[in-house]
Amino acid sequence: MKTILVVGIGTGSPEHLTIAAIEALNRADTLFVPDKGAAKADLADVRRTIIARFVTGTPRQVSYAIPRRDAANPDYGAGVDDWHRRLAAIFTGLIDQVPENGAGAFLVWGDPGLYDSTLRILDRVATPIRVEVVPGITAIQALTAAHGIALNRIGEPVLITTGRQLGPVETDTVVMLDGQQAFRQADPDLKIFWGAYLGTPDQMLIAGRLGDVADEITSVRQQARERHGWIMDTYLLRQRG
Repeated sequence: MKTILVVGIGTGSPEHLTIAAIEALNRADTLFVPDKGAAKADLADVRRTIIARFVTGTPRQVSYAIPRRDAANPDYGAGVDDWHRRLAAIFTGLIDQVPENGAGAFLVWGDPGLYDSTLRILDRVATPIRVEVVPGITAIQALTAAHGIALNRIGEPVLITTGRQLGPVETDTVVMLDGQQAFRQADPDLKIFWGAYLGTPDQMLIAGRLGDVADEITSVRQQARERHGWIMDTYLLRQRG
C-alpha cells in the first residue's frame, strides 16, 4: 500500500520545519508541489527552497495546478464541495505516480489540521492509501510569537474562526481567511494583533486599539496585496483591559 505523508511546513520560513517534517520529506519517493499561478509563484518557491535545503536524496518532484474555487457560487458549502471534488481527482492522478509500497508527500502550508483541506480531499480519494500527518507551526503560533504575546489569557477560552463567521467578540478570537476584512465591523474598542506574511522576510505586524489602527491595516494590506499579488494575514481580537 502507498503511504501519503501530509507534512506541515510552517508559515513561510524554512526554519519552521520540525525534525519530524524533515525526516518525513526524506522518506518520500515523490514530493507534490502545488502551483497556484504566477501571482503566487513565491509560495511554490518556498516549498522548493525547503526541498533543496533539507532533502538529501533525489525524490521526484511533481507540480500540480490548483483549480480556482467558484467564489461567485452563492452556496458556499456547495462551492467548496465541488472544489474538493475536482482536487480529489487531481490527487488521485498524483498518487498514481507514487511507486507501489512507496511514499508521496504533500507539503502543506502551516499545519494540516488547521484550516487546510488536504486531509478532507484525501478522504475522497478512492485509491487505498495510508495517510500519515506531520504537524507544523501554524499562522496562529507565528502571530503570537511575532507579537510576543500568549494566545490565551489566564483561565480564558480562545475562539478560532474565519472572517465570514466573525460575530460579536465575547472572548479572545483568532480570525483566519478574512478576505472581506470583517474586523472593520467589530467593536472599535477591541485590541487587535494583526500580522501578514508571517514567518517570511516580508512579515508585517500592527497592534493597537482596533478603532485607531483599522485604517492603517486596510491601507497596508491593500498595498501589500498589490505588490505581491496575494496576501495571507491573521489576527487576534481581544477585549482591552
